Amino acid sequence: MPELPFIPETITVHLGPPDSNAENVTIPFLDYIANVASSEIYPTWPENAIRANIYAQVSFALNRVYTEYYRTRGYNFDITNFTGTDQSYVNGRVVFENVRELVGELFNDYIRRSGSVAPLFAAYCNGTTVTCAGLSQWGTVELAEQGLTPFEILTYYYGDNIELVRNAPVMGSTESAPLYPLQLGSTGDEVRTAQLRLNRISKNFPSIPKILAVDGIFAEDTEAAVRRFQEVFNLTPDGIIGKNTWYTIQNIYIGVKRLNDLNAEEITLADVTRQYPGALQVGSRGDGVRNLQYFISYVSQFYDTIPAVPIDGVFGEGTRAAVEDVQRTFGLTPDGIVGERTWYALTNAYLGAVATIPREYVEGVAVPYGGIPLRIGSDSDSVRLLQEYLNYIARSYPEIPTVEVTGYFGPRTQEAVLAFQRRFDLVANGVVASTTWNEIISLYEALYQGNRLQDGQYPGFDVGA
Repeated sequence: MPELPFIPETITVHLGPPDSNAENVTIPFLDYIANVASSEIYPTWPENAIRANIYAQVSFALNRVYTEYYRTRGYNFDITNFTGTDQSYVNGRVVFENVRELVGELFNDYIRRSGSVAPLFAAYCNGTTVTCAGLSQWGTVELAEQGLTPFEILTYYYGDNIELVRNAPVMGSTESAPLYPLQLGSTGDEVRTAQLRLNRISKNFPSIPKILAVDGIFAEDTEAAVRRFQEVFNLTPDGIIGKNTWYTIQNIYIGVKRLNDLNAEEITLADVTRQYPGALQVGSRGDGVRNLQYFISYVSQFYDTIPAVPIDGVFGEGTRAAVEDVQRTFGLTPDGIVGERTWYALTNAYLGAVATIPREYVEGVAVPYGGIPLRIGSDSDSVRLLQEYLNYIARSYPEIPTVEVTGYFGPRTQEAVLAFQRRFDLVANGVVASTTWNEIISLYEALYQGNRLQDGQYPGFDVGA
């Protein structure tokens, strides 16, 4: 159990009672809550009633995730859609537009008891055919019509010793939405982050105009890009980045990178290492599994017999099946367990694949980590690539100094690396191992692709006659 709750990027739902042989689906947490809310309540209810119900639904789901209620019992999912024990989720249903808007605003707010850490197990029922000791969904309508606020409705059912945690961080990013909406005249790193992501998204959605400069200044070109983004993704097209728009931008940005970037699922929490972590098998978790999944997914680009797998640090059935395919490919016993022979066969294949990639700099091409950390005194083509990437990034992030492209890792290159690591909350040691390298090429690729105009795409500024 983590020390503090976070909002997961995704949640895995079992489409039936816990012990049934039903399908599991993994979906964005925001989409899950929008589906649940659309399945359980009515869009015509008073807004305060809808808000109170969403708070309860978010808290209920987060409690399941935070306590690992099902996973600690041997299941490979976070929650079910069986209303006898969990919330209603209708796979594939269309959600109500006004409900989706409210969920986008509230999905990372939750209820907890005062003095507690865990999200409240916010029990509730419809209050008509089924009654319970928690919130009555139809009862919230009556209370809202009496003028109660969402929080007053919640205290009516759950007691006075509750509080709302607002704007909790989303897993995979320490970034929560800005405290205040971003709009014309706003400045700062949050604006720059939004600009970077919108430009990258526009590669796949060319009707979104380019933002002329990723400079952290919210000007007319940024407003135009935001407004068109909102139109494309069915948000209120007001040109303002509130919580809903912020997280939709974040989710779409993650999605387009996964669709288009060979290294979109690079490891960001731990260095890729060839050191054998010990036997890995179904039920294993942690960085060793993440590294394994990274190697499998990378090598899958070169071997048709090996499938890519999600890089989530959990050794489930999908990872086991992929390991068996790795073992068959390399002539090993396909037992689905990663021992030393399997580990080194896989990592050798990875380094062999990386070695085939030219190390000269080609603008726009992000070369994967070569397996050798770069530090003061390093002298290689990899250092030359690093310097080119850092110089390109420095155009948008002036706090990162430019360096001379020599292929030698001297004090100036170390200074640039340290500035990058501090700026993006990495361990500031001046050494470029896989974590820092992957963060650098990920940002470089996003900036480069974000600056490319698609055919017919508005460039973000007036084109003279």
